[in-house]
Amino acid sequence: MSAHSHDIEEGLDFRPKFDAAGLVTVVATDAATGDLLMVAHMNDEALRKTIATGEAWYFSRSRNALWRKGESSGQTQRVVEMRTDCDQDAVWIRVEQVGAACHTGRRSCFYRKVEPQGGIAKLVFVDAERLFDPDKVYKK
Repeated sequence: MSAHSHDIEEGLDFRPKFDAAGLVTVVATDAATGDLLMVAHMNDEALRKTIATGEAWYFSRSRNALWRKGESSGQTQRVVEMRTDCDQDAVWIRVEQVGAACHTGRRSCFYRKVEPQGGIAKLVFVDAERLFDPDKVYKK
């Protein structure tokens, strides 16, 4: 093990490893239930704002923009704990989720299960109840 990888894996300095686009993958789970809520990305600014404010900030690849979770929907995430993995290329945040985590109005972004049907993978809805109507919340 090189001195550098030892520092990353065993050291106490938080040095996230951003990808070529300047992003790190973030997994958000419900602090109370452990349920997986969403997977998103943070750039350096989003990560710094999340740490400074205790509110989840992300970087939207589709909009190419920084955003605070819940700024348009009111469905906020207060960060209870933040962890990084062994090589610091992923972040896990345990959050207090207000309302729905998913922009579709569902509690979690993982509301469909993959099931094999006759040798073909199909999606089946699970825990798919909407907590809000996205057409009413996100005015285009």
